[in-house]
Amino acid sequence: QVQLVESGGGLVQAGGSLKLSCAASGTIYNINVMGWYRQAPGKQRELVATFTSGSSIEYADFVKGRFTISRDNAKNTVALQMNSLKPEDTGVYYCYAHLFGLYYWGQGTQVTVSS
Repeated sequence: QVQLVESGGGLVQAGGSLKLSCAASGTIYNINVMGWYRQAPGKQRELVATFTSGSSIEYADFVKGRFTISRDNAKNTVALQMNSLKPEDTGVYYCYAHLFGLYYWGQGTQVTVSS
């Protein structure tokens, strides 16, 4: 079992910044695939940014140039620095990990961007 705990969400004005963090614990060996999804009210969950199995990074087009994903392998943490936030970035942000064919999710952290 892998447990993921997010932190860092909150309320921010448009143009502001937030940094999300996710810590993984439990039965961890070497999580290669780890990243962030988000879900806005009434919409499907969508990929925001992720480290892939090839250790590259993928960003959704709508966050390129604004968000930066980073990780600390020694601590099994992943962070998401979000700059130039827009009201449409509002939603619940979920950390996820893919390990041995299974997907694990955090409980989510709310990000609200006011106009």
